[in-house]
Amino acid sequence: MTEPTPVNLITGFLGSGKTSLLQRLLSDPALADTAVLINEFGEVGLDHHLLERIDDTMVLLQSGCLCCTIRGELSAAIKDLHSKRERGIVPAFRRLVVESTGLADPFPILSTVQADPVLKHHFRLGNVITTVDAVNGEAQLARRAESVKQIAVADRLVLTKTDLAEAGAVDALVAHIRRLNPAAPLWRAAEGSLEAEALLSHDLFALAGKSDQARRWFAAEVDAQPTHHHDHEGNRHDANRHGNSIHAFSLTFDGALDWTMFGIWLSMLLHRHGPAVLRVKGILNVAGSATPVAVHGVQHLVHPPIHMAAWPDGDRRSRLVFIVDGLGRELIERSLMAFLRFTAPVKTAAVA
Repeated sequence: MTEPTPVNLITGFLGSGKTSLLQRLLSDPALADTAVLINEFGEVGLDHHLLERIDDTMVLLQSGCLCCTIRGELSAAIKDLHSKRERGIVPAFRRLVVESTGLADPFPILSTVQADPVLKHHFRLGNVITTVDAVNGEAQLARRAESVKQIAVADRLVLTKTDLAEAGAVDALVAHIRRLNPAAPLWRAAEGSLEAEALLSHDLFALAGKSDQARRWFAAEVDAQPTHHHDHEGNRHDANRHGNSIHAFSLTFDGALDWTMFGIWLSMLLHRHGPAVLRVKGILNVAGSATPVAVHGVQHLVHPPIHMAAWPDGDRRSRLVFIVDGLGRELIERSLMAFLRFTAPVKTAAVA
């Protein structure tokens, strides 16, 4: 590659629609020849549906784009991807998109590309696209510093779930966003088309137009790069930064589920513990359905289920991934076990 490969960052707090936005963008021909790095928080990744495995870490998305789930440090993952491209092990790509975990501070990610002496010879920063949840955004801004930084650093802002939020709440959130970042163009995902060309136009990260605080955050991260090691492996990095209250875990279980009863259980769980459930996502084996059903909840909000075209692999067990704040795994596991005993056949395996 004669020109540095642009690295675009898609960021935004948990459940704000990063993966949905990425899926929409990757369907655009403007993002052909794209590689994707997904930095997930937790033990099990469910954000990509696999078509063809290249090796133990890389797959081809349905769009034809290359994808790798980050399980180690970011700079090592990018260097490994570049090395495999140079050796012809993976398809050539002309753009790299990093989808960060919703708990990530974006500035260490950006400074890694900017300051790493090896990376900056082969890659450059593209622009930053931040998704903002219209339903939960105000509460997240009040409680989560990462959410503030994600908005402040954005070159493009995409407001999601406006169709589910009250108009007055949306207006208040937009006013708050504009105080943090007055310059970035803002799209409403539920109310119009999103074209990759528009979101990625002028594809070069620049601090011009960013707030003074954002420029200070970025400068501090770049200055720290030579001596500070940024480990972006989800469970360690984020748990250390947030204390021990935020953690991720996964549950798997056999047997076909009764969809109605499962929906009641999940709704009751989120109604009782919504503020503590930062994210729940799952692939379920539902009775009467030949293909899996994907579920997704954020705090008190449960999104409509999605019937997937096929199972992503040979594993037909139901899988749920939780990211919670101050809520014990044991409580959720005990509740789910009670549900399974009530609704499933006696031979259903225990939750793992």
